[in-house]
Amino acid sequence: MPYILTTAVQNPPHCIPQSQTADFARMLFSESFSDIDRLLKVFANGEIEKRYFAMPVEWFNKPRTLQEKNDIYIKTAVELGEACISKSMVQLGLTDLDDIDAIFFISSSGLSTPSIEARIMNKMPFSQHTKRIPIWGLGCAGGAAGLARAYDYCKAYPEANVLVLAVELCSLTFQHNDRSKSNLVGTSLFADGAAAAVIAGDDSPLASQISVKPAILDTMSTLMPHSEDVMGWEVKDEGLHVVFSRDIPNIIRTWLKPNVDKFLAPHNLTGRDIKHFVAHPGGKKVLESYEDALGFDSSRTEISKRVLKNQGNMSSATVFYVYNEFAKLNPQKGEYGLIAALGPGFSSEQLLIRW
Repeated sequence: MPYILTTAVQNPPHCIPQSQTADFARMLFSESFSDIDRLLKVFANGEIEKRYFAMPVEWFNKPRTLQEKNDIYIKTAVELGEACISKSMVQLGLTDLDDIDAIFFISSSGLSTPSIEARIMNKMPFSQHTKRIPIWGLGCAGGAAGLARAYDYCKAYPEANVLVLAVELCSLTFQHNDRSKSNLVGTSLFADGAAAAVIAGDDSPLASQISVKPAILDTMSTLMPHSEDVMGWEVKDEGLHVVFSRDIPNIIRTWLKPNVDKFLAPHNLTGRDIKHFVAHPGGKKVLESYEDALGFDSSRTEISKRVLKNQGNMSSATVFYVYNEFAKLNPQKGEYGLIAALGPGFSSEQLLIRW
């Protein structure tokens, strides 16, 4: 059984209170909506207090080209990724990055060829033979999917140590001239962040050095057929335009529980056996839909709500922030956890873990 050895997170430099972004949205969208005061309630109702951005809020006051935004994405993603990796290595007491056999890089908010992990490898002392697996386009499900693919890798190579790095700079996809309600909702919700995790196989010497750690017991990926319009990007001349269906909460209520039940049943488990629900906080309504679908009380999503409150939705990186908070609780040996995230496709990723 592969293990999660450590996780690390890194915030971008600019912390923006939600009240400031609401003022920005009022200035930008008021000419397009006569009922702007009603629409701006989304900033308060989402219960987000602050978010971190790659650039100061003043930078968004004028339109930016795709090239300008993407150049900042590459530069910032490399910096944040390098910081996350360094933190992970310190936590594991490693000085030699030769111990990392493969890197999964996860992102959906910018473009780079060569990919970000290759650029980082040129700045840090990785082996030149480290396997690189960049994954693009899984959106909010990407972080959980990266962990699941690292699990697959370590099942095939039990001696391996795998680094999963997720960097999302959602703010850089903001479209100044897009006055749609989807863009307004996205402006109230999405944020920037970076996170890393190290996954080790059964026979990895690193795994034997850590006494209490979560083992990944199983994973499941699920795609809802013909649901491309639920969430994702529309790629236009100006860059990436957010697609965010208002039906997402209702879809979760009807679709999620059968998937969770199907995933847990072979292990003779139900939702009642899950002590730690490590849920990606897509938004306040998404978390409420999790509770409705799975019959959980609000305490089961409390940590996800706290991350949403202090960070916003950082797409793929967010689930690492949630996991980090659970890890601080020092779970007891034998306790089960469920890592869950939803993304474009429409899709879900689930991992069953046990400390």
